[in-house]
Amino acid sequence: MATTTESIAVEPYLQASNYGDDPDSAYGDEVGSYTTSLASNITDYKIENNRRYHAYKEGSYLYPNDEKESDRLDIMHKLTEVSLGGKLNLAPVPSNLQRILDIGTGTGIWAMEMGDKYPNAEILGNDLSAIQPRWVPPNVRFEIDDVEANWTYHQTFDYIHCRFMGNAIRNWPRLVRQCFEHTKPGGWVECIDLDLEWNSPDGSLTPDLASKHFNTTFLAASREGGMEPCPGPLLEGWLRDAGFKDVAAERHVWPVGTWPADRYLKEVGAWNYLQIMEGLEAFTYALFTRVLGYSQQEVDVVCAKIRKEMKNPKMHAYFYLHVAYGKKPEDK
Repeated sequence: MATTTESIAVEPYLQASNYGDDPDSAYGDEVGSYTTSLASNITDYKIENNRRYHAYKEGSYLYPNDEKESDRLDIMHKLTEVSLGGKLNLAPVPSNLQRILDIGTGTGIWAMEMGDKYPNAEILGNDLSAIQPRWVPPNVRFEIDDVEANWTYHQTFDYIHCRFMGNAIRNWPRLVRQCFEHTKPGGWVECIDLDLEWNSPDGSLTPDLASKHFNTTFLAASREGGMEPCPGPLLEGWLRDAGFKDVAAERHVWPVGTWPADRYLKEVGAWNYLQIMEGLEAFTYALFTRVLGYSQQEVDVVCAKIRKEMKNPKMHAYFYLHVAYGKKPEDK
């Protein structure tokens, strides 16, 4: 039986381009153009108030991504490690973890240390900014992603870690549900975050202080901008609502400075003091100028007043770190 060759009808937008006499070169140039454009969407960072901010999903995260902020994030990692007794996590995860996801990985320091601790596990860290180092443990990789978009992972994770995403997430219940959906049955999700409302055990954080006024203004402006600055106390409830079982939660005091008599709290307070002093402009520039209409100079004045007050050992301020973790039920 004779065969005939029939042309296949395609939509006009599926027609192939004509690359002329040198298709390899032309095609390579075109691919290079597209990848360069994609890379610039990620790394064409915006400079605002002399600080650098992310380009991908521009404006969705209020803190900078420059070297000064990276240093502060690494201080936060050390501070958290001290608070948790030298541990990288509190959830009772097994030793044979295979897949770990670190949400909002930042500098990637936690993911890299987990890579060393679990050499047989594949560890993925995602973030809006490509500020992670190039040289990492072989089982660690990083990607640029928006965790508030629909997740597209085809494999589930044994353990998902989410740390310090306050003022970065607009829909926390949805984020925790996505964590639940992408956790392997029997796997764990652990969330670590802050309650940034400053308190005092002795009334020394008085209403007339710039630090107290700043804290109240910061919390109100964050919520006005659609972000929750104090997700810490809410983590346990969100995990339970998403369907996690064996949920546990802890609360740790973070003094602002070395004023506590207790040696452990004094060390925590020293690291916390350092990260606040390093980060005041990072916390305030975008939020106060974009939401409240401050000028950079006005923010600088506020930060100077807070720094002066923080150097006074008679101001005894603190806030809380919260840790919550839960297990996804096994399949029946």
